[in-house]
Amino acid sequence: MLTRNVAFMALTAVLALTACRGGENKDRMQSATQTGPQFKYLAEQFADLKVLRYQIPAFEQLSPQQKALVYYLYEAGLSGRDILWDQNCKYNLTVRHSLENIVRTYKGDRESQNWKDFMVYVKRVWFSNGIHHHYSNNKIMPGFPAEYFAELAEGSDPAGFPLQDGESVAQLAARLTPVLFDPAVAAKRVNLDSSVDLVTSSANNFYEGVTQAEAEAYYKAKMNPQDPEPVSWGLNSKLVKENGQIEERVWKVGGMYGPAIEKIVFWLEKAAGVAENESQRKALEALIQFYRSGDLKQFDQFSILWVEDSTATVDVINGFIETYGDALGFRATYESLVYFKDRESTRRMEAIAGQAQWFEDHSPILDQHKKKKVTGISGRVVAVAGEAGDVTPSTPIGINLPNANWIRTRYGSKSITISNLVHAYDEVARTSGVLEEFNLRPESIERQRQWGDLADNLHTDLHEVIGHASGQINPGVGQPKETLKNYGSTLEEARADLVALYYLPDPKMVEIGVISTPEVGKAAYDDYITNGLLVQLARVKPGEQIEEAHMRNRALVCRWVLEKGAPDKVVEPVTQDGKTYYVVNDYDKLRVLFGALLREIQRIESEGDYTGGQALVENYGVKVDPALHQEVLARYAKLNIAPYSGFINPLLKPVLQDGNVVDVQVEYPEDFTAQMLYYADTYSFLPVTN
Repeated sequence: MLTRNVAFMALTAVLALTACRGGENKDRMQSATQTGPQFKYLAEQFADLKVLRYQIPAFEQLSPQQKALVYYLYEAGLSGRDILWDQNCKYNLTVRHSLENIVRTYKGDRESQNWKDFMVYVKRVWFSNGIHHHYSNNKIMPGFPAEYFAELAEGSDPAGFPLQDGESVAQLAARLTPVLFDPAVAAKRVNLDSSVDLVTSSANNFYEGVTQAEAEAYYKAKMNPQDPEPVSWGLNSKLVKENGQIEERVWKVGGMYGPAIEKIVFWLEKAAGVAENESQRKALEALIQFYRSGDLKQFDQFSILWVEDSTATVDVINGFIETYGDALGFRATYESLVYFKDRESTRRMEAIAGQAQWFEDHSPILDQHKKKKVTGISGRVVAVAGEAGDVTPSTPIGINLPNANWIRTRYGSKSITISNLVHAYDEVARTSGVLEEFNLRPESIERQRQWGDLADNLHTDLHEVIGHASGQINPGVGQPKETLKNYGSTLEEARADLVALYYLPDPKMVEIGVISTPEVGKAAYDDYITNGLLVQLARVKPGEQIEEAHMRNRALVCRWVLEKGAPDKVVEPVTQDGKTYYVVNDYDKLRVLFGALLREIQRIESEGDYTGGQALVENYGVKVDPALHQEVLARYAKLNIAPYSGFINPLLKPVLQDGNVVDVQVEYPEDFTAQMLYYADTYSFLPVTN
């Protein structure tokens, strides 16, 4: 599971970090030697998006072998870039190649308003890895007329378009016009509305010719709730019906996405040759074998070996990992992160991970839902060196893997917090104005200024290291994606958030040396409540409900404690000067409420209580008060900041000697468009139709 700026983010450092930044585009290029306040973290802002930059601190301290390992893993990650685009929607690669050809070769006027609007659309598509918004999942509608798109196509080099046999440029433009401009065509990438068929109403490319009922029946026949080592069915395949028969098209070498996966394997093999230790080499070889065979049991074997390698400085997440992109929670999108240990900051996370059993024993959940022995939890603060797939440009700041509950229970898990990304967010957020606009009490504002960064970091640490690794499912009960279905992701993120919220103000945090005052916990509570009830609504368009799982999670938690604590005014709505605020009056009682909700959500997961989970999410996590929403949008608009952030990745350049990588140079590009075109030129390995 991941904590995202998203992305996913999936928790946004509690959103105030990532949703509250602004600025404008500046210089075009900076060297790799820029450091400190001279480094420009904000590259540009357009639509509802900010594009940031990040540095890779201490990269030069890595050994030549470690740098080579980072480089090979970086190349492996980017080699799978096309996979995510195709997973997100079957039209995406055709659209992307067409848009990029226009950007490169259009011979007409590039100063008109239509051209400027076209470029904003192109960058929004790049940012979202497709034609659907990366967070809301809604189709991105162009800000220019369909006629202009036809004009752009006719004015560009026909040789660069992905034309079908015998197809003209005009015919391609006509074929793509409804895909781009008709709001009813591929309207939503992931539809979580339980009143409709979640498969046929979602525009992702995970299913073809099958309904939700057929997909669920297909996997129900495969699943055995009594299996102590359940396979993650559907994780690496597309489910299709051909000639009346349902079958899986597996993503592997020689299968679907084969050309890109072959490139991934090529670079992973090089990485295995320079692995830091034998455990890491075995893990990489197991990942290679999984890519070759497509066997999900092999993926489980890789996951176990990956967890057991706890000593290497350099590490990687690569593969089909998170299932947020599938409303049924089966199929995983492709992602890759390459990172290395931030030794100083890791001490904080290791202090938390070292107390995992204490946290489990003292949790407010029911005793029968607690793990008797918490195994193999490791936590690190890391610096990311490169990202690809579903973690870029919108990127997580915290991750806990693997997702298979039986592996986590038996072998443990790895948790990471990405320090250099958090630092970039912090630098850009300092002058946003959101803190002052949405917090009423001066003492709350001052507390968050003083302790907010630490509170956010600790929330992420506890969410990932303790939250996702805590609790257990009752014997014979299926996995949450089977029992809780489309509500599983929201409830799991809420559960992990609540673990973090419950323990942030605990005296144990002072005892283990990660905080010096309970004021840190109060800062976290003020921030979380304000974000969940107010600030995150800036990400929702007028008339829409909350769709994204992490936003639903935060709304659910905040609205539930608001309602249950209303008799004692634990959290109180206050109106002043026509503005709505939510203030925390009793932090101790709020902690008790967080614990009570944690106990209930853990019960729901442990017992597989779909009805109870559905009621929580639908009653507290989905609906939006139109009047309050309009107020938040108006207040947010005055700040002139974009609510979503993502990153331009550093460029790693190998220094070769006799064909071997002996060093790696780092450059920090500023131009988002240039990076996207470079990626298209360098890492386009799939046909437009797969």
